[in-house]
Amino acid sequence: MSKQIHLNAFSMNTIGHQSSGMWRHPRDRSAQYNTAEYWIDIAKILEAGLFDGLFLADVLGVYDVYGGDVSEALRTASQIPVNDPALIVPLMTAATKNLGFGLTATLSYEPPFTFARRISTLDQLTNGRLGWNIVTGYLNSAAKGLGLDNQPKHDTRYEIAGEYMEVVYKLWETSWEEGAVQRDAARGLFSDPSRVHKIRHDGQYFQLDAVHLCEPSPQRTPVLYQAGASTKGRAFAAGHAECVFIAGPSKQVIKPAVADIRACVRAAGRTTGSPLVFTLMTVITGRTDAEAEAKFAEYKRYISHSGALTLMSGWTGIDFSTYALDDKLQQIRNDAIHSAVDAFTVSDPDRVWTIREIAEFAGIGGTGAIIVGGPQRVADELQGWIQDTDIDGFNLAYVVAPETFSDFVEHVVPELQRRGVYKTSYAPGTLREKLFGAGPLLDETHPGGRHRLGRRELAA
Repeated sequence: MSKQIHLNAFSMNTIGHQSSGMWRHPRDRSAQYNTAEYWIDIAKILEAGLFDGLFLADVLGVYDVYGGDVSEALRTASQIPVNDPALIVPLMTAATKNLGFGLTATLSYEPPFTFARRISTLDQLTNGRLGWNIVTGYLNSAAKGLGLDNQPKHDTRYEIAGEYMEVVYKLWETSWEEGAVQRDAARGLFSDPSRVHKIRHDGQYFQLDAVHLCEPSPQRTPVLYQAGASTKGRAFAAGHAECVFIAGPSKQVIKPAVADIRACVRAAGRTTGSPLVFTLMTVITGRTDAEAEAKFAEYKRYISHSGALTLMSGWTGIDFSTYALDDKLQQIRNDAIHSAVDAFTVSDPDRVWTIREIAEFAGIGGTGAIIVGGPQRVADELQGWIQDTDIDGFNLAYVVAPETFSDFVEHVVPELQRRGVYKTSYAPGTLREKLFGAGPLLDETHPGGRHRLGRRELAA
């Protein structure tokens, strides 16, 4: 039996997300990102296509590596202006019943106490359809915006993340036992104080002495996504992630990354709950191959090469404005996203990229691969990626919004369903239940699940 394909849409509460310059396209609506109608329409399209979720990226800084300032990012709308992704989730929740929401939130710059409350609130409002993409940040401009001189070093950020997770697990899983909330009007007892616990944590990076402010949400801990593909990032994912998001321009880059993630999970001793792995993909489709190829050619006329290099400079920490377009990219190590430059260098040593080629490639879809074709060709390619790389699904970036998503739903989803590799209805329950077919809470073998109190006592 063929593996079932999982799908997320990949977007951001901004204009220029992954495809630079496309906001100028006459059919693109991404400049309406700051309206409720825009996000509600996207959510309805995705739910009609039975997408698992909408994966919302975010950054707290600006892309100011290219040219040494933010000028080109502003000119090209390269992920600026950018609004808070958490605030659009309730809008889309009210317009849907099953679509999940993967919220990117940077743990480096917010105390775990307030963050845990916001996530519990959103998981309650979505009736358990929330996921959290755990990121540690990569832009120095974000650190400076939060009053720091520079962001911590790459590996230090993951050390901080490990302790951060311990704190939020305690808040979500330990503070309120199962059965703490009574709602007993006759006795005048809303919560049983003996089942609500103060969390005390005195660590290297965080200190806490407090009760979690929220009663348990449907999932307690949201579905945990992680998008770091560096050595440290993969080790972190092996310990915590239920879903892993990676990106690369070819199967040659993605296949060993997936194998390494799965090996790290086994080494971490997680015998159950092996994460679903999603890769970034952009699909341009139509009724026929010729129609899709014509659409691709049309899109390419709107690419902003300087905008693409502005984003790449931020992702890699390399100022591409200092290179000639025909220079070849060399591997450079810094405190940005290690995997972003590796994907174009050491991960595929048979391919040597010039700066011009990177700008043209990243101008549509960012650092992920692109599939262009009618329903049959796209379905063949998606199944080929699943088979050849051992991924579980795709985070689908848009080129023109919401056209890219509606095209996929209209043309590709029926073909995948016909082949029996894509669901024809949503499973019931929370996002975790829909994705994994198990219960709404973290498995007890997961580090977060091990913090949960009260289950054994209630079962006894």
